[in-house]
Amino acid sequence: MEDDALSTYNLATLPFEISKDPVPSDPSANPFRLVVDPVMRLRLRKALMELIDSHDAELAKYVSDGALALDSYKEYVELFARSLRETMHSKEGVAFLLESCGFEIDSDSINLYPETRWRVEREDF
Repeated sequence: MEDDALSTYNLATLPFEISKDPVPSDPSANPFRLVVDPVMRLRLRKALMELIDSHDAELAKYVSDGALALDSYKEYVELFARSLRETMHSKEGVAFLLESCGFEIDSDSINLYPETRWRVEREDF
C-alpha cells in the first residue's frame, strides 16, 4: 500500500545538477576557480552531517514517542526539509555552522540575508 502511495508522486527536476564526481583537491584544477580552504569545506561538511543526523534522530524520537504521526516517507521528507530549512534560517543554525568551522562569533552579528556579490554580469537567456 505504501509503495502505491509513493508511486503516485512525481519528482520535480532541480534547477541545478548534482555531480558525484570527486571535487578536485587542487584549486587551480577547478574550472570555476572557486578557492575555498579544503579543511574549511571538510569542517562545514561534517557540521552539516551532524545537523542532518540530529534532525533525523529528533524526528525518529517524536515518532517513536507517539508525539508525531507520519503517513508516508514523502511526509517524513517534507517535515525533515522543513526542519532543516527553519534551522538554517535561524541565527542559532548559522552560528552552529560557524562554530563548527572554528569561528567564534556573536549570534547578533549573523546576517541571515547576505548579499550575493557577483564579480561578472550575467546575461539572462
